[in-house]
Amino acid sequence: MRAFLSIRHRVMALAALGLLACAANAATPESAETDHVQGGRDLSARLTVPVTINGGGPYHFVVDTGAERTVISRELAKRLTLAPAGRVTLLSIAGSDSVDTAMVPELRLTARGNQLSDLEAPLLAEYHLGAVGMLGIDSLQTKRVVLDFRKMRMSVSDAPRNSRTVSDEIVVTARRKLGQLILIDAEAEGQKIAVIIDTGSAVSIGNPALRDRLARRGKLGRSIPISITSVTGGTTPAEYTAVKHIRIGGATLNNMPIAFADPQIFQRLGLDKKPALLLGMDALQMFDRVSIDFANRNVRFLMPGDAWQMPPPQLAGEVTPRRG
Repeated sequence: MRAFLSIRHRVMALAALGLLACAANAATPESAETDHVQGGRDLSARLTVPVTINGGGPYHFVVDTGAERTVISRELAKRLTLAPAGRVTLLSIAGSDSVDTAMVPELRLTARGNQLSDLEAPLLAEYHLGAVGMLGIDSLQTKRVVLDFRKMRMSVSDAPRNSRTVSDEIVVTARRKLGQLILIDAEAEGQKIAVIIDTGSAVSIGNPALRDRLARRGKLGRSIPISITSVTGGTTPAEYTAVKHIRIGGATLNNMPIAFADPQIFQRLGLDKKPALLLGMDALQMFDRVSIDFANRNVRFLMPGDAWQMPPPQLAGEVTPRRG
């Protein structure tokens, strides 16, 4: 059974009453220094990559393509006696929090990898991170992140200049905004959407604009209230349902579970008024391999073969190639 299979959420007591939870609105950023970290967390099983800090390690960090900044745990900062560096406002799906930071003189992705120097890293609890640290997109702009679900392995490497497309691989180009890759060749039930790959979120999250468009067209079924936990430990309610058909490039996700909420990332990327979707690990694991190339601005999906995994609990999902 592959990692990330279970979605870490708590069905709220409102479900027993047949009531629906409302999407939460995150607080407005307090200053230009605001950092953004996105996603719910599945702590039961994580794919990690090794990094060194000040020549020591390796330490195993998770990779979060929905987070703007690299984060380390308070526990690791204490063990390494890193110097404090003030406080910043951190935005997550659950809202905003003021958190401490520490100065990291040197962080390397691998022994020979690129180096980040004098990194001011926000500090979060190791329990909520699910690891001793988390790599954000500030460390990935020249990199390619590969999630190989057949081999249960994640890798981060320098992006190649030219990459040959293999059989059954679908390549989707992206535009870049604030370091994020946004896929625009995508639809949900025929409605055009913007898609952001979020390896830090256990569940795929749609914004209110997408929910409203699909609801007006009668394309949403019954939803259940859930609570999504962020890396800061805060929670936000969401409406959990399924969308019958989501197309991304040449692949179609069928009966895809979606949690509708209102994380600040959509506003930050100018997508709060447009239908948009954070594609989380519940969807990504339906492929045999997903390659996220920040330097060349594309995402490659390897269609599933005989290693296709079970769908996430409660709501079934499957992926099929789009023909024609």
